[in-house]
Amino acid sequence: MGSISYADFVDRSYEPGETELVCRFFVVPAEGLDAVDAAGRVASESSNGTWAELEAEGSVTDLSATAFAIEPATAGEFEGYEVSVAYPDALFEGGNMAQVLSCVAGNILGMKAVDRLHLRDCDWPEPLATSFPGPRLGSGVREGIFDAPDRPITATVPKPKVGLTTDQHVEVGYEAWTGGLDLLKDDENLTDQAFNPFHDRLTAALDARDRAEAETGERKSYLVNVTAETGEMLDRVDAVADAGGEYVMVDVVTAGWAAVQAVRERCERHGLAIHAHRAMHSAFDRHPDHGVSMRVVAQIARLCGVDQIHTGTAGLGKMANEDTVGINEWLGSDLYGLEDVLPVASGGLHPGVVPPLVDALGTNVCIQAGGGVHGHPDGTHAGATALRAAVDATVTGEDLQAKAAEVPELDRALAEWGTETPR
Repeated sequence: MGSISYADFVDRSYEPGETELVCRFFVVPAEGLDAVDAAGRVASESSNGTWAELEAEGSVTDLSATAFAIEPATAGEFEGYEVSVAYPDALFEGGNMAQVLSCVAGNILGMKAVDRLHLRDCDWPEPLATSFPGPRLGSGVREGIFDAPDRPITATVPKPKVGLTTDQHVEVGYEAWTGGLDLLKDDENLTDQAFNPFHDRLTAALDARDRAEAETGERKSYLVNVTAETGEMLDRVDAVADAGGEYVMVDVVTAGWAAVQAVRERCERHGLAIHAHRAMHSAFDRHPDHGVSMRVVAQIARLCGVDQIHTGTAGLGKMANEDTVGINEWLGSDLYGLEDVLPVASGGLHPGVVPPLVDALGTNVCIQAGGGVHGHPDGTHAGATALRAAVDATVTGEDLQAKAAEVPELDRALAEWGTETPR
């Protein structure tokens, strides 16, 4: 029997095993503590330690996390340290993301021993990663649903995002689909309100989808927002399948990862894809010095099984710049055979920024534009035509101005917005 103290959770000569989860944190120690003190507290509190020295018996210490690398680092205006912590696999319940996050991003974010703590990145070991299902289709939706393997797929959200009646919402979708876009998407705060009930919208939108497919000869689909209390959400997933939909949309952060896992299981039964909206993500990732990075949020989403998720626009839209390229690369990386995830670029996009966007992110992406479609001087159909023309031209290497000479709708869009990004 021996005692456990914070110092026992730091070993700078330690080499993590291949089955251990490694998390990298940015840490600013509280006044009076040095980097080693703070690192020991992070590793302790996120595994099996506490503030008081305890007597430990048997294999308890086998479940201790180990802070093994401590290097100077900066985040924004703060100077601190990057601390790498290894967690033994036995610490976690496989397939339980809520439990995993309660360890590595739980109480530690509120400790007085650190002034700032930011979970930057994770290296997921095979036993833990493969305990989750991962996506069902991932970027395979481009070919499997839309027969569009060589170009980005396109989407739009009716604007205003809430307040449209069911008929108005569906008419916007029909105009977007027939203008050339692939996906109609609900926005994050449209679910089942009196002005646009869920079941009415689902049925009417899929009827309009069928008409648009017949008119254009292209596959179309609808990202209907099923977010709700978990039981109700699963009922809505069933309703989408019964109505002939291909997708559901979930506000993954506000719904919670356990609920997302339940949706993933139900979607497997029906053969549906999952579109992840990341509403509330900035509560965790806006500041680089405290919280949880979007990179980690995206990793969690992939493990839990979403097929596509918003990851930013590499500074080409209206949102703050993010590590979009790095996140997208991770979402497309090999992960023990799990499917990849299709990144979605959204927020302030319009036809004029498509070439630099594709140059930065590649073609394995979904491009979503709201105001950049519906704000077109000639309306939604023209805006959709312009966006699709910009995508097609960019993929084939055609100059956008040359394409605009052939497509009046694109010419009007470029005259309206140019090639500048909005604020």
